[in-house]
Amino acid sequence: MANLRGRFLKGVSLAVLFGIGAVSSAQADYFERINSYPVYKTLPEGADRAMETVAEIIYASKDGRTLAFTDSPGEAIVFINAANPLNIQSMERVALGGEPTSVAMGDSAAYAGVNTSEDFINASGHLAVIALEGMGITAKCDAKGQPDSVAISPDGKFIAIAIENERDEDLNDGAIPQMPAGHLAIFDLDETGVPTNCDAVRIVDLTGLAEVAPTDPEPEFVSINEDNQAVVTLQENNHLAVVDLASGKVVADFSAGVASAENIPVAKARMSDASGNNENVAREPDAVAWIDTERFVTANEGDYEGGSRGFTIWNTKGDVLFDSGNQMEHLGMAHGHYPAKRAHKKGTEPEGVAVGVFGGETLIFVNSERGNFVAVYKDTGGAPEFVQLLPTHVGPEGLLAIPNRDLFAVANEVDEDGVRSHISLYQFGADAPSYPSIVSARDPEKGAPIGWGALSALAADPQDANTLYAVSDSFYDDARIYTLDIATQPAQITSYVTVTGFVQSRLDLEGISVSKDGGFWLASEGHPDKDRQHLLLKVSASGAVEEEISLPPSLVEQAKRFSFEGVAEFEMSGQTLVAVAVQREWSDDPEGLSKIAIYNPSDKSWGFVHYPLDAPRSAAGGWVGLSEIVSLGEGQFAILERDNKGGEDAAIKQITTVSLEGVTPAAHGEELPVLKKRFAVDLLPAMSSSKGWVLDKPEGLAITADGSLILVTDNDGVDDAPGETQLIDLGPASRLN
Repeated sequence: MANLRGRFLKGVSLAVLFGIGAVSSAQADYFERINSYPVYKTLPEGADRAMETVAEIIYASKDGRTLAFTDSPGEAIVFINAANPLNIQSMERVALGGEPTSVAMGDSAAYAGVNTSEDFINASGHLAVIALEGMGITAKCDAKGQPDSVAISPDGKFIAIAIENERDEDLNDGAIPQMPAGHLAIFDLDETGVPTNCDAVRIVDLTGLAEVAPTDPEPEFVSINEDNQAVVTLQENNHLAVVDLASGKVVADFSAGVASAENIPVAKARMSDASGNNENVAREPDAVAWIDTERFVTANEGDYEGGSRGFTIWNTKGDVLFDSGNQMEHLGMAHGHYPAKRAHKKGTEPEGVAVGVFGGETLIFVNSERGNFVAVYKDTGGAPEFVQLLPTHVGPEGLLAIPNRDLFAVANEVDEDGVRSHISLYQFGADAPSYPSIVSARDPEKGAPIGWGALSALAADPQDANTLYAVSDSFYDDARIYTLDIATQPAQITSYVTVTGFVQSRLDLEGISVSKDGGFWLASEGHPDKDRQHLLLKVSASGAVEEEISLPPSLVEQAKRFSFEGVAEFEMSGQTLVAVAVQREWSDDPEGLSKIAIYNPSDKSWGFVHYPLDAPRSAAGGWVGLSEIVSLGEGQFAILERDNKGGEDAAIKQITTVSLEGVTPAAHGEELPVLKKRFAVDLLPAMSSSKGWVLDKPEGLAITADGSLILVTDNDGVDDAPGETQLIDLGPASRLN
């Protein structure tokens, strides 16, 4: 186990695990996340940093040292200095007087689409030209409608804008046609980047092309190739058009057609299991990017009726050269990034694409808006080869390849429920991918990877140093025990059992411990408002509940929402006992004292002690509680203690130790003895080493049979939370002494 930390931090290509063509072993260049920059840092001095800030579409200057992105609620284009990508600095927030929808940059100016529409019928908007020197708006050019995507030609001669004139989703259930119709707007640029037809935009009529609502084209995204041809997605119309920008003529158009995906989650349930197939679903592509002058790739997010959950490579004749089928869905499942609440809708929901040449290879980047990841593929001219999966923050929207600086950027737009919008930067050139640290094996019965996520506790096999067990919490409909093989690179979920035979409708597993007489002890967190009891469960190795153990009724009356969070079987004074950690204070606890409950299986009795919680230290407030308890032998325990804050607000993520030596647990109703705790390990350095959002939930801790201390984080089932799960080797458990 000496090299376990290296195995977790340096993974390998996972393609072979889920049936995707593997990249050649000779390829050694991968992306590594190097920075995550919160958008609120671009607010002016004195502004309330709690106000909503968003990053949606992102673009770079020609030298790649300045980045610009749209902040829709702030009605601004935001410029940041990325000359040192490890130390991003805010430059300017340019107020637009309307909603920015997209931005592109040329040699001397940035070009923003600005929506000023009064309503869905009176659509209006313009192109704002922002000088890079001085950051002032030098022109506002009427685009004759509501802009969406903006693109600049590689030679700097043209600006093309997809004028969507989006539909009212509350009118006729969002069905189209709904006037006014959209179009493509073209502005011609002179050698200094100034629009020469600012007052007379060229309009490309896109009506009459699509089979779906031909009178109401709704252009969504535009991309321009080296031949000054623009490919335009008409998302709601399920159509694509290729336009020659010099002449303003449509030179090709074709339906985006349908696609199918087998063995994917489709049931309306909180699970990421392969429950069925999607057959002949309209692609309804969103973003599009050219691969070369003859081929382009679309992200088939879907909108009104479609969404095939994948991406497609096309030629300019409309031929499908490749369709990803179920690959994006299976990537999400295998990596614990599957958005199970979206399974019956559009699943991983691929929305953005980008293309760039790195290390002499053309790479294709496809994001999952709901799964919070970017899949990186190598273009082969045929079926692309999967390279790696990059974790993002919540709601990845804009993707940007910056090959001249070996950088890749993601604009993450979600800014709510305790998470903040971010710009994430990734550097090309790593010898191996550091993410993921866990991936699941393929389930041969279901023809798909084992779906997993929300790992809320961890336990080690006492005999096998390479085997761990984890459980998932109540985010999922089924409570499961997963078996992990940590001898592989990365660690692999090899199998699972579903917990069965319990009385209440759902379990919320937050603790697991291996029982010396076989099977497991499980702790299920209760919820007074959801008819869930606080339960200690004894289950067999197959997951069958053998015994349900409740707390004393007098204590249940004092219970609150935050309860059982860890369990540990231990030996003391010749007895086998079980300790259960209670996360926070209940009604009968003094402030700052949480309980550790001690259960004696021989006489079925309970005793209790108090654990002294640290006071919150985050500037954002919050609370502090327990997440895990692990036996160190002879009545000593390692305790995982944390606050409920993430990102830069995280202040307490730590391991402490306590001992029951000389302490007699008291019955409920008696005065409880208070344990003395000792600080042992600060987890924040290890958790922040990935250069992403510091995850707020380190939830599982285990000590392997050969003495390694292993931590796992809970990703909340990718529900308004970053999808990544960290499995971290913290070194030898002797450091707790």
